[in-house]
Amino acid sequence: MTPGACILGCSGPMLTAAERAFFADAQPWGFILFARNVETPEQVRALTAALREAVGREDAPILVDQEGGRVQRLRPPHWPSYPPARAYGDLPPAERLAIARLGGRLIAHDVAQVGIDVDCLPVLDVPAPDGHGVIGDRAYAETPGDVAAIGRAAAEGLMGGGVLPVVKHMPGHGRARADSHHDLPVVNAGADKLEACDFAPFRALADLPMAMSAHVVYAAFDPERPATVSPTVVREVIRGRIAFDGLLMTDDLSMQALSGGFRGRAEAGRAAGCDVVLHCNGDMAEMQAVVAGAGPLAGKAAERAGAALARRKPAEPFDVAEGRARLAAAFAGRLAA
Repeated sequence: MTPGACILGCSGPMLTAAERAFFADAQPWGFILFARNVETPEQVRALTAALREAVGREDAPILVDQEGGRVQRLRPPHWPSYPPARAYGDLPPAERLAIARLGGRLIAHDVAQVGIDVDCLPVLDVPAPDGHGVIGDRAYAETPGDVAAIGRAAAEGLMGGGVLPVVKHMPGHGRARADSHHDLPVVNAGADKLEACDFAPFRALADLPMAMSAHVVYAAFDPERPATVSPTVVREVIRGRIAFDGLLMTDDLSMQALSGGFRGRAEAGRAAGCDVVLHCNGDMAEMQAVVAGAGPLAGKAAERAGAALARRKPAEPFDVAEGRARLAAAFAGRLAA
C-alpha cells in the first residue's frame, strides 16, 4: 500500500485500538513522539514497535525532537540531559566541533536504543538580537558560519549513530519576533540580508537528507503566506537559493501560525511543495482531516522520501561510557546548575 504523505503523533504511551486501526488504514509515512508518549525505555521500545506493526512497515521512520536543553522529549531519570545548542557554540573553537559531534552521537545512541531513527536536529536558525526567545539558546551561535559548522558536526554525530537528522526551521526562524506555536511571525528583512545571513547555514547543509519548514512569512518573497504554505518560498528559496533537494516536511500543522481547517492546511502545505506534512498532537479528528488533505506519497516526494531513508546506516562502533565522560568533562563548570 502506498504510504500517505504525512507524519503523525499518537495520544499516549501505548496505542489505543482506535489508533491502531486508523494507522493501518491511513498508512502515514512516519510517526513522531512527544513527552506524553514517553515513560520508560521498555515502554518506548514497545510503542515504536507497535507503530511500525500498525502500518506493516519495519522501515517506517519514527521521529523525535531531542535537541537538548529546553527541547528534549526523553529525559531523566531514564535518559541523560544534554546541553542546549548554544553551549556547544560557547566552547573554545578548538573543541566545539568535536564535542558537538559527540553530543549528536550520544543522542543517536539514546534514541536508537528505543526504536527512534530520526531526530529533528540540528537547529540552523541564526538568532537576531530582537528575535523571539523561542529560538534563543536552541541556536548554536550568532554567525551563519559558526551555526553551519556546529550544526554539521551534530548531524554527523547523529548519522554516525544510525539516526537521520532533520534541519530546521528552513529557511530561518531566528529573525522572527513571534513564536509560531502561538502567532504568525512576519520577517520584513530584504532578500539580500536573508540570503547572506538566514539562508546561509541551510545552504551549507543542503546535502542533508531532511528539513523542516518554518511557519514564518518572509515578506521579501511572499508577503501573504508563511513558508510552509508558500509555493514561492518553497520553489524560489528552499529549492532555489538554498538548493535543498532532500525531503521537506512541514512544521507541525497544529501550530497557531497557520489558519484554516486541518485538511486545508495539509493541502496547502503539499500544494506549496512540501513532500510530507507533520501533525503532532495525536488528536484523532485532526489527524483524519490531515490524512485526507495530505494525499498519497507519490512522484518526486516519494523519491525524496526513499532517498532520505536510504541514508540510514548501521551505527558505527562507539564506547558510550567513554563518550559520556568526555561530554561531561567538556562542560564541567560551564553550565548553570
